[in-house]
Amino acid sequence: MGRKTKMNNITSPELLAQVNPLNKGILKDYIEYLESMDRSETTIAAYKSDIEIAWVWCLQYNDNKFFVDWTKRNIVKYQNWLLNENENSPARVRRLKASLSSLSNYIENVCDDDYPGFRNIVKKIESPIVQPVREKTVLTDNQLHSLLDKLTVRGSYDKACLIALAAFSGRRKSELVRFKVSDFSDDNLVCGGSLYKTGKIKTKGRGKMGKQLECFCLAKQFKPYLDRWLEYRKENNIESEWLFPEKGNPSEHLSPSTLNSWAATCSRLINVPLYLHSLRHYCVSKFKRAGIPDTVIQQYIGWSDISMVPIYSDIDADEQLGMYFGADGLKTPEHKSLDEL
Repeated sequence: MGRKTKMNNITSPELLAQVNPLNKGILKDYIEYLESMDRSETTIAAYKSDIEIAWVWCLQYNDNKFFVDWTKRNIVKYQNWLLNENENSPARVRRLKASLSSLSNYIENVCDDDYPGFRNIVKKIESPIVQPVREKTVLTDNQLHSLLDKLTVRGSYDKACLIALAAFSGRRKSELVRFKVSDFSDDNLVCGGSLYKTGKIKTKGRGKMGKQLECFCLAKQFKPYLDRWLEYRKENNIESEWLFPEKGNPSEHLSPSTLNSWAATCSRLINVPLYLHSLRHYCVSKFKRAGIPDTVIQQYIGWSDISMVPIYSDIDADEQLGMYFGADGLKTPEHKSLDEL
């Protein structure tokens, strides 16, 4: 079963134009409020998209009622429509409700002069229980190297370089496109040449600048794919500071959304549902199997909380226990050097 996500396509410029002007106005004010708190552009765009879905539902099924006048029954009907008519997952329903709840908090706390009797009723409606709806991909070493080989044979050096970078750095999709060629010079090699340590990359975080983080990548494992891609760029006069430039505008880096189509191509090549975030899991799991301590993995990925390590490790309980227990009882787990990974 492939990994699939239910996409919402109910909003359109034509429908949004018919939305109650009061709803459009309160959303505009809320967006300005988020901007005043220096929320990231990505976060703001997500809130706007989520709430516009509610506005279009309200237009079509709730008499285009002003949100301030919604009742608990309206919230229940919206939740039921999302879950059973629009076929959203419970997790997605929770996310869409959370956006409305955040808007409600803004109205209650900031707009209380205009709406003194308003209270956040969204949080009073119980949400559906979260259940897994997508097959989780646990990529093996053989599958990864098979994919890299197939991409290389096809001459898809950019995709091979991107997949290798994701697997051996553990970075998110939005971070992968922000690397520059200069991040992988010999001057950036550390730990005896086993790791690239890049300049600061914008990662997930608040504000337009986001969180700036120095990133690491296994050098020996990544370099062959990096070299092929850079050689291809040289032969084809592709000049850009970005490691993965936009095809039509090399002064800009590749859009993260483009990587979705790249992942779809990779899935077809190995007949496995591949998504970029699974390579973050792959990286953490690889380090765990090599016996690298959780504290080191935490530093490598850049997490502030060590509890993230077991979340991203795809090693099951039997394999984990097998690293420490054998026929003779307790055993010392095998530790590999970074070059052996």
